[in-house]
Amino acid sequence: MMNISEKAKKTIDSCRFCWMCRHVCPIGNATGQERNTARARALGSSLVARGAEEIKVIAANVYECALCGACTNNCVTGWDPKTFIIEERREIILENAAPEYIKALLKKYFETGNIYGKKADGIPETAYGGGEEILFVAGTDAVVNAPENAVNALALIKKAGERVSFIKNQDSGAALYFLTGKTRETEEAAKRFAEDIKGYKKIVFYDPTDLALVSHEYKEWGIEISGNAVSFNEYLLYLTESGKLKPKKSGKRYSLQDNYAYARDLDDAETGRKLIEKVGENKDMLLCGKEANFAGSLIMNEYMPEVMKKVAENRWRDAINSDCETLVTESPSEYVMLKKTEPEGKRVITVEEMLAENL
Repeated sequence: MMNISEKAKKTIDSCRFCWMCRHVCPIGNATGQERNTARARALGSSLVARGAEEIKVIAANVYECALCGACTNNCVTGWDPKTFIIEERREIILENAAPEYIKALLKKYFETGNIYGKKADGIPETAYGGGEEILFVAGTDAVVNAPENAVNALALIKKAGERVSFIKNQDSGAALYFLTGKTRETEEAAKRFAEDIKGYKKIVFYDPTDLALVSHEYKEWGIEISGNAVSFNEYLLYLTESGKLKPKKSGKRYSLQDNYAYARDLDDAETGRKLIEKVGENKDMLLCGKEANFAGSLIMNEYMPEVMKKVAENRWRDAINSDCETLVTESPSEYVMLKKTEPEGKRVITVEEMLAENL
C-alpha cells in the first residue's frame, strides 16, 4: 500500500479509464505505447493503491510522465493526475525503489549541485552580483544547459537601463521536486533558495517551472519569499509598455511555443502573445494556449533522450502543419530541445531574442 494523501487516492479512484486523455499525452504520442498514457498510469496506480502490486512495479512508468498537465486539462472528471504521480515519486524514493538512472541523477545533484553534473561555467563571473532591488533568476536549466539564454536576457535588461542582481544560487528545488516530490531534501533546497533571495523587492523568474514551484508549492510548505515574484514575460511586457525597451513593429510572423507551466500552472497564455504583438504578427500553432503541447524536458532527456527527441520533432511537425516559421520559446528546457531538432528552413528563438532583433 502507498502512503499517499486522501486527495491523491481519490484522484486515482476517480479515474474512469475513459480514454479522453489518451490522445493528448506528448510522451504517449512519442512512444506509441499505451503504458505512456495517463489512463494506463492511473490503472497501475490503482493496483498499487489497492495492494495488488508493489510500487517498484510501476516505478519506471511513473518517471515517464512529464508532469505537463495535458491530461489534467482534458480530464472529464476534473481531477489532476499529477497529484498522485508526484506523491508516488516521493514514495518510490522513500522505498528505495527508484530506477537506477534516477538514482544516478540524484547522486549528481548531491555531488555537484545540479542533476546534470555540470559546472555553470558559461556565465561570466562579471554577471554575478547583488545589491539591487530587483533579482533576476535564470534557473538551473538555463545557467547549466543554455547559459547564452541567461546572458542574452541579462543583456536585454541592461539595454533597458534596468539594474538587477544575479546570484550564484539558481536552484529553487524544481529539479528535486520533479524527481522526488515533497521530500526533506526538496524542502531544504527550497528553504535555502528562499533565504538567498530574501530582501529583494522583485524577483524575476526566467524559467516558468521555478515560478510555478515558488507560487504554489512554497506556499503549501509554509516557505515565504519577501519579494514580489513575477515571470520574465511579465517583466518584459512592463519594460516595453513603460518605454524602457522600444521594439519596432515589423512584418515578421512568430509562433509562441506555450510552456505548460505558463499556460496551465500559472494560467497565463496571453503575456507571451502580447510581446509578439509588440514586434510582429502572432501566428498560433495547433495545440496552443491551454491546450499547449510540450516540446521536451532537459531532465527527462537525461534518461529518455530518444523519446524527448521525438517529442520535440512532433512539436516541429505541428509547426510545419500550421505553416509556422519561427517558434518563440518561454522556457530554456524547450528551447534547447527544439534547437537540437530544428528543421531546415525553420528557426527557434527565445522571447528576449525576438525583442532584441526588433529594437
